[in-house]
Amino acid sequence: MEEGTEEKLLVEGRNEVIEAFRSGRTVDKLYMLEGSKDGPMQTIRREAKKQGLRIDFVDRKRLDQLSETGRHQGVIARIAAYHYGEIEDMIHSAKEKGEDLFLILLDNIEDPHNLGAIIRTANLAGAHGVIIPKDRAASLTAAVARASAGALNYTPVARVTNLARTIEDLKKEGVWFVCADTEGEPPYGMDLTGPIGLVIGSEGSGVGKLVRSKCDYVAAIPTKGEIDSLNASVAAGVMAFEIVRQRDYRGA
Repeated sequence: MEEGTEEKLLVEGRNEVIEAFRSGRTVDKLYMLEGSKDGPMQTIRREAKKQGLRIDFVDRKRLDQLSETGRHQGVIARIAAYHYGEIEDMIHSAKEKGEDLFLILLDNIEDPHNLGAIIRTANLAGAHGVIIPKDRAASLTAAVARASAGALNYTPVARVTNLARTIEDLKKEGVWFVCADTEGEPPYGMDLTGPIGLVIGSEGSGVGKLVRSKCDYVAAIPTKGEIDSLNASVAAGVMAFEIVRQRDYRGA
């Protein structure tokens, strides 16, 4: 999508939602009236399954609240404002540039402003892309695009079904992973050079236990003060630029 343009974010009605799926548009959220089992709804369910998309079954009152037209016919799809990238393209980009792969993976980041700010940081730190899960995560909305300050036009964001499995797959490509967590060691003595994946969780729940167990390093950013955690986008910035320092300025 060109900078400054937005697609319609809500698609309502059975035929309209089916067409949105079949035209290749990325559906972020799908709301369906609970108990719906007729032909068109079954078609929508099949299309959602092809995308690995979870359906939120809700009552009519909730659909009426979400609807912008009042003609939802029992189904509403929320469309991504920007297109998602592919991890394979991120890997290819790093190889083309002759650089070690640098990815930022986000777990449980549901605030669109945090997601946008992290995409901005990723761009400035030279990361080749950002990876987010399909569930329990902010998606590429217009608010995210604004918070990224234009970085979303240059830094690809991929969306995956299973973050832990994605980490396992990337390890086969020689990528090492470090996650930010309050119970780790300071990152300044870690070797964060080479192909690296930085994993950031929400400031509330942090990185999930399973995803954390897949990481090679667990880094705790030293802090002072009375509160117990940094904002997720701030933590991402501190860790990302420690990786930049080690890659580009160690020994300088």
